[in-house]
Amino acid sequence: MTSFTGRAALGAKRAVYSASQIARIAWYSAHYFAGRRRMGPITRPGETPAADESGPLDRARLREVFRDLFRADWRNIKTGEYRMPLEARRPPSIPKLARLSRDYLIDTDKVARRKYANAHSEILRDEFKQDYPRYYLQNFHFQTDGWLSAESAERYDMQVETLFTGAGAAMRRQALPFIRRAMAGRDPSTIDLLDLACGSGGFLEQVLDNWPGVRATALDLSPAYLGKAQTALSRFRNVRFVKAKAEATGLDDASFDILTAVYLFHELPPKIRDEAAYEIARLLKPGGVFILVDTIQYGDEPGLDMLLENFPRGFHEPYYDSYCRLDLAAQFDKAGLEKREETCAFLTKITAFEKR
Repeated sequence: MTSFTGRAALGAKRAVYSASQIARIAWYSAHYFAGRRRMGPITRPGETPAADESGPLDRARLREVFRDLFRADWRNIKTGEYRMPLEARRPPSIPKLARLSRDYLIDTDKVARRKYANAHSEILRDEFKQDYPRYYLQNFHFQTDGWLSAESAERYDMQVETLFTGAGAAMRRQALPFIRRAMAGRDPSTIDLLDLACGSGGFLEQVLDNWPGVRATALDLSPAYLGKAQTALSRFRNVRFVKAKAEATGLDDASFDILTAVYLFHELPPKIRDEAAYEIARLLKPGGVFILVDTIQYGDEPGLDMLLENFPRGFHEPYYDSYCRLDLAAQFDKAGLEKREETCAFLTKITAFEKR
């Protein structure tokens, strides 16, 4: 009877998970295709399409790694690596979804106009130059207001999930087993964790949902995104919020056991990547772990290289191609961080480094 009850409970749990993820995929895929129609082709009028170096897209492989992501996600939930995701445990707000949908579609038209005008420096204004580095004052993805408005922070998660057709949160969750291993059985309340460029707080919310006792620091350079993160993380007590650059945090030496950076490094110029790597090494305690969550790179999935090649053409991502060619092990080794493990999850790669 116990065995039957357990199987029934697991089956019900899987049904809830599957239903929530299918609904997410359908919702964000619909917005993805609607957005694609509004955005038009990758090339601007009058431009000659660039020759692809990487060969054709392997669409069968793309579908396969997409399915593999959700298989891995469910397997991790089933085996207790992490909890059922938040989106499967709390009902969606229909009015909020309607508002986000409307805002996304309206803003997509603005993004399209910015893209075809190649207008990627609208926020390079005198009022910001004193407080932000030059590389930061860009309209990455041609998004409205760059990183510097509450409206941008509010629509960010919708934009990311739509870009990945509902796979964004699941990809980020694949870093949670890395965090579990980095804690190595220690009491979470003894762990100091820093999330660099925390953005709207979505990843850190996943971390704290699983280990609420962790002493967390959420760091971002954008006051608007930091404010959004504060709202998202308001139910957790052990969180402090810091406005600072990833490459110059001003935080104490050797003060963190775990450090994470999600989709940060591909938006940093090479020189700033070097500075950020050294800053990470400075902040980690000896034996501490840095977990990098970012795009896959050329050669990780050869049949998908065309996606990586085309991404910076369709979006304003000036440092993306150089990141995709970067030797991660060498990049962090010179800062004193040794590569330990790595896995790919759909279009994201998670890599763990240990401070020597």
